[in-house]
Amino acid sequence: MANPEKVDAVAEIAELFRESDAAVITEYRGLSVEELQELRRALGSETTYAVVKNTLTEIAAREAGISGFDGTLSGPTAIAFIKGEPVEPAKALRDFAKTHEQLVIKSGYFEGATLSKEDVQKLADLESREVLLATAAGAMKASMSKAAAVFAAPLSKTARTVDALRAKQEA
Repeated sequence: MANPEKVDAVAEIAELFRESDAAVITEYRGLSVEELQELRRALGSETTYAVVKNTLTEIAAREAGISGFDGTLSGPTAIAFIKGEPVEPAKALRDFAKTHEQLVIKSGYFEGATLSKEDVQKLADLESREVLLATAAGAMKASMSKAAAVFAAPLSKTARTVDALRAKQEA
């Protein structure tokens, strides 16, 4: 018979996977409690950073419908369960790992796909959703301004020609 505490832990981890839009698996060997608290603050309120047991996490991930973590769940493992946009928490993890070499990003999960360490790095290199939307809006506005200028050009040219003819007749 399964230990009730372990069953509860698996259920809790599986629920965190289901509620999260993304997850990043890390190894935290050698980090102090204060450094882990600093990391949790850097991740923000929408991200839960939890120290987990590897075997229970594998079971919970399978229960949540996530596969592909085989081999990455070894050593002291902690997972950042990210709700909402994953770019900022991924940047926070990357930046924290730069200053604290003990934090190792192993893999991740986003939109139904398992991410490698390199994929998590690419995710961290992206601009935030707001910046990308602003860039797209600026590009569309510039295109519309150019189109308006093209459509107004014949009218403007006609007006200048008529004005030049009027000025010639007066002279």
